[in-house]
Amino acid sequence: MKVKKGDNVLIIAGKDKGRTGKITKSLPKEAKILVEGINMRKKHVRPRREGEKGQIVDIPAAMDVSNVKVICPKCGKATRVGYSVEKDSKNRICKKCKQVI
Repeated sequence: MKVKKGDNVLIIAGKDKGRTGKITKSLPKEAKILVEGINMRKKHVRPRREGEKGQIVDIPAAMDVSNVKVICPKCGKATRVGYSVEKDSKNRICKKCKQVI
């Protein structure tokens, strides 16, 4: 996957198209990510103790990694990610400004 935890991303498909957020969790085996405040789902929670009421809580649902673009920290644009190999290090680069992400 070309995105990592902590990257700022732009949503390019789905109900939250056009919104931006930070990746909170990456699930590489399923090619999915969790973005804070994006793709929220409602979950009905049972009461834990006697006398307590049940609740409806919002939780972020995983979304496919193909529905996001990384926002370059240098140029501030949504971009695709490329790689450059120098000596013994492989770096992610912005396809627009060619800077290391």
